[in-house]
Amino acid sequence: QEAGRLLPPSPPPPPFSPCAVAAAYAGMATFGRGLLGRLLLRAPAPLPGAAAAAARGLAAGTGGLKQTLVHGEHVADGGKMVDFAGYSMPVQYSKAGSAHALSIIESTKWTRESASLFDVSHMCSIRWTGKDAVDFLERVTTADVRGLAPMTGTLSVILNEAGGVIDDTIVSKCVSKEHGEHVYQVVNAGCAQKDLAHFEAELGRFGGDVRMEVLWDDRGLFALQGPKAVEVLQRLSPSADLSAVTFGQLVWLPLEGAECLVTRCGYTGEDGVELFVPGGAAQAVWRLLRAQPEVRLAALGARDALRLEAGLCLYGHDIDEETTPVEAGLAWVVAKARRSPGGGRAAFLGSERVLAQLADKSLYTRLRAGLAPLSGPPAREGASVETPEGRAVGRITSGTMSPCLRKNIAMGYIEKPFNKQGTELQVVVRGKRYPAVTVKMPFVPTKYYRG
Repeated sequence: QEAGRLLPPSPPPPPFSPCAVAAAYAGMATFGRGLLGRLLLRAPAPLPGAAAAAARGLAAGTGGLKQTLVHGEHVADGGKMVDFAGYSMPVQYSKAGSAHALSIIESTKWTRESASLFDVSHMCSIRWTGKDAVDFLERVTTADVRGLAPMTGTLSVILNEAGGVIDDTIVSKCVSKEHGEHVYQVVNAGCAQKDLAHFEAELGRFGGDVRMEVLWDDRGLFALQGPKAVEVLQRLSPSADLSAVTFGQLVWLPLEGAECLVTRCGYTGEDGVELFVPGGAAQAVWRLLRAQPEVRLAALGARDALRLEAGLCLYGHDIDEETTPVEAGLAWVVAKARRSPGGGRAAFLGSERVLAQLADKSLYTRLRAGLAPLSGPPAREGASVETPEGRAVGRITSGTMSPCLRKNIAMGYIEKPFNKQGTELQVVVRGKRYPAVTVKMPFVPTKYYRG
């Protein structure tokens, strides 16, 4: 989700991003096997209008899965391809003798220590133009789009009328020679069709001068993540000063003869970038980045471990349409400028419930919290959280063995006041109870570059 892509407007770390991922394959070690249950996510059923048009590009491969522009590169590097949100995507690379053939644990650690290259082209990009585009985006997201400086973005959420999260999204105010100032947005692959249908419906109600252009299967979207990621990109783009580009900012960079839109952001907790690459240059840019000595290819398995260590949400697991951003611990995605009416700005969808929860904590009874199981196997999604006396007070939404910490970590929704840090609880795994304690997230310190 997810995403990824992540751009918070203030110090709290971003909780997830548009790029949502998970996986492993049969026969892996205990860590990998635990991810298998989150592997086979399917895209929603086809929808009419622009949503259906955007779902073009069915691959010739087995099962009619869609393919990104660098699918052949994944296969050539021994990618173990799986169905993720209707796309054929790699969960891991295993070509014999290749430097990119890392285990999920090794790949996670490499990202934390050097730089890893992820294909996130399955995510959906949207370009919004027209004089009323900003007002429309402020209707369908919680972002202060009007207040964004040019070439700056923020993480936000798309809400339903009840305040539940339809999707998490990145919204950026972009400037280009061709389109002038406009809004660039990224949404999760598994949610894209319902997001586009939602936008179509809201456009019908909104009216005004707004144009939605879906940019999906005809471009590359790559994430280069890790402490050496920007060093690599700086070497390849010597004309730019990337030290002046901080977390959440965008810049146009020439790579392989193409102008690429680069955002300093990511879904791993590390410094890094995401690159929007024109379709004709996608393979060349991928090969260029792959060839750098600091870079290794990484895929869905490592991405899920990285985002969980960073305390970031995976859509459909840690957030959904029954969960408000306040309950998810994401109150900060509701921009301060959007918390009170006036100034000629329309309220965002779901604002009545969300703003009420922000003003009165008694209106919600659960919160997303980090949990550290102290013994036993990892507590996976669906595991019950109990008090030491056996009273059920919550449920795990994501859990694994942390490759970097070498201990079990989890997050989930826990009733107040049991969500408070340091509360002793227990998790139920396969009918057995193991002690756990609530902890602060992220589990691994984040390293977003703020200048």
